[in-house]
This record gives sequence, structure tokens and C-alpha cells, in this order.
Amino acid sequence: MSQVEDPAPQSLAELARRHGLRPAIARPGFPVYLRQLWQRRHFVLTYATSRNVSKYSGSALGQLWQVITPLLNAAIYYVMFGLILGGSKGIENYPAFLLTGMFVFTYTQRTVTAGAKSISGNLSLIRALHFPRASLPLAYTIQELQQLVISMGVLLVIVVITDEPPTLLWLMIPLVLVLQTMFNVGAGLILARLGASLRDLNQLLPFIMRTWLYASGVFFAIHDKVVNSAGLPEWVATAMYLNPAASYIEWMRDILIASHTPPQMVWISCLVWAVAALVGGFWYFWRAEDRYGRG
Repeated sequence: MSQVEDPAPQSLAELARRHGLRPAIARPGFPVYLRQLWQRRHFVLTYATSRNVSKYSGSALGQLWQVITPLLNAAIYYVMFGLILGGSKGIENYPAFLLTGMFVFTYTQRTVTAGAKSISGNLSLIRALHFPRASLPLAYTIQELQQLVISMGVLLVIVVITDEPPTLLWLMIPLVLVLQTMFNVGAGLILARLGASLRDLNQLLPFIMRTWLYASGVFFAIHDKVVNSAGLPEWVATAMYLNPAASYIEWMRDILIASHTPPQMVWISCLVWAVAALVGGFWYFWRAEDRYGRG
């Protein structure tokens, strides 16, 4: 009596496809993926907010640290870079100049760093539940945006105290933050995919971020330091201005500080980086959607 052989794995896969069955972690089409992500928007916002609340829940001052932290950073940066290292020479209203650079750069730095860990640090959640994995980098970006709103409130008070009265240009602050957030989301998604597969990335990121910090004109005026002081070619300063972190910093300084006039190309750079990073980041992250959490 002949034995009945089991169907080949390939035949089973064919049978499943014919009856509309698909793997639970199969990657959906890009439009469907974006729609699924929008449907989870409340989860993304709640997750981000709960992380911010829990961050300070164990401290005596609680949520007050969200105001105290940027104030302490402001004092330390001014003493170190403005007074001790003499970075304030030749720059009008150096406190506002420095703090604008630090707060804007820190928003991108913290978002990108958190994005790199968003997949690798949530494997148990990813393996237990089925949801668009882009929800996690997005939640980390919103968490940092909530922190930035508080930091910007502190910054605006300091700007006014240092004799920079509010102007109609201040109405453009939300526009700059929207464009920067678009860039941060895209960059966070790219780093999230890289961080999920490159285990050494988190060890390299502090060095990358430090280099990026010094290349973004946070502590000094780019053109004056690069061309006038160091004697480097003009194209070096142009390349530094086109660095996305520097572009958003320079545009924000242009809005807040009357004496600061960056090249007009930084505005175009901000728009191009925002669109390119957001579109490219979503596409790049989505391409590996069915591989997150494996292994």
C-alpha cells in the first residue's frame, strides 16, 4: 500500500495564495501602510506622551524637570562656550545665538538617536503585536517634539530678555519646526531600519552626533569662523550651511535675532531636506517592514 506524501511546501504556499491567505507579518502596499499608520495615530500620540510622563515620574520635582533641564543647559553652554572659550567674540546677542543653536540641534540629535533604538529596543512589543512598525520612530519623534515645545518657550523668554523684541517673523517659527520635524521623522525612520540590523550603530552614533554638532555652527558663526578666521575656501562654508542641522538653526536664528542674516539658500535647503528625508525615510523603512523583529 503506497503512502500518501505530504504536499510540497511550495504547493502549500501556492494553495494559501489562491485562497487569499498571507503571512501575518507580510509587508502591505505603501498606500495601505500609510493608511494603517494614520489609523494608529492615537496610539502613537499616547505612547509618546506616556514616555514623557514616565521619564520624570521617579524624581521629586517631576515634570518641572522639563523646564529646569533646558535652563540648566542654557547656563552651562553659555559659561563654557561664551565666556571660557571666548565663542561670543564678534557675535551680537551671543546668549540667544548659542541657545537657539543648541535647542534646535538637540531636537534633531535626540530624535535621530532615539530613532536608531526604536526597533531594537522594542523587540518584545514588535513580536507580540501586529502594527505598522513606523509607529515607534514616529512616537519617539513626537516625544522629542513635546520636549522641544517647552525648550522653545524657555528660549523665547531668554530672547526677549536679551533685547530681541517679538516681531511678525515669529509667526514663521511653527513653519520652521514643521519642516524640521519632517526631516527628523525621515532621518529617524532611516536610522531605525539601520539600527535594527547594524548592532554597532548605537556605539558609533555618539561620535557621529558630536562631529555633526561641531559641523553645524552651533557655537560659532559659520562664515566668520570658516572663511575669515580659518582662511578656508567659500565652498566649505556653503557646504556647512547646507548641512540640514545648520540650515534649520540658521533659519531660526534669522527669525529670532535681528542682527543675524544667513544666506538665503538655507531656506531652500530646509524645504528640500524636509521633503527628501520624509519621503525617502518612509519608503526606505517600509521596504523592510516584514523583517523587523526577526532573529
